[in-house]
Amino acid sequence: MRIAEFKGKFKKIKDMGFVRTKRSGATGIGYTLESLLGILENNSTTPDIEGAELKAHRTNVNGLITLFTFNNKVWKMPPLDAVKKYGSIDKDGRKGLYYTMALKPNSAGLFLDVGKTEISVRHISGDIVAVWRLQTLADRFIQKIPALLFVSTFTEERDGVEYFHYYRAQLMQGTSPELLLDQFRAENILVDLRLHDKGTMARNHGTGFRTYEDKLPLLFNNIKDL
Repeated sequence: MRIAEFKGKFKKIKDMGFVRTKRSGATGIGYTLESLLGILENNSTTPDIEGAELKAHRTNVNGLITLFTFNNKVWKMPPLDAVKKYGSIDKDGRKGLYYTMALKPNSAGLFLDVGKTEISVRHISGDIVAVWRLQTLADRFIQKIPALLFVSTFTEERDGVEYFHYYRAQLMQGTSPELLLDQFRAENILVDLRLHDKGTMARNHGTGFRTYEDKLPLLFNNIKDL
């Protein structure tokens, strides 16, 4: 579907006001919108609308989403050493690094340091655990989300059934190291370490870079109302 076609269809959807969900649960918002647009549900990672990923957001609901994961050549300390040195016991009885990093040191003494050209996970002792270049993260972000169609939605419940009013659509494109730097400093982008001790090695599920849905517009350089 082209953006121009989406724009025309979305105006009609907007004019419908509140529509009943076509599926119960958290995924109903996206499934209902796709159904109204005539987009068939599939498991493809290819964007549905002219290179743009479609995201419907419940206004006033502040859920977290993962933007991308990235670990390639970032570890300054062997991951298994980092787990053994700074990890804690997880729910399965394994030692792991399952931390959401913040600028303030956590209980293990680890914190996120944000510099002009890179971010890093460090320990209060001075140890550097991992480093990511901001340019690399910006490139990864654009690769993963080259464009985003962000649909803001009012919701209400009637007799236990959710209804949606898709009232605003924005096309968001492009980011930069400088923009990401500001968002890391504001802690609008969260860094999740997700690895554990597997005996002879660390099992890494991928460092996740996440944000709150309502902060997504802050991550793009160009935003256009459709």
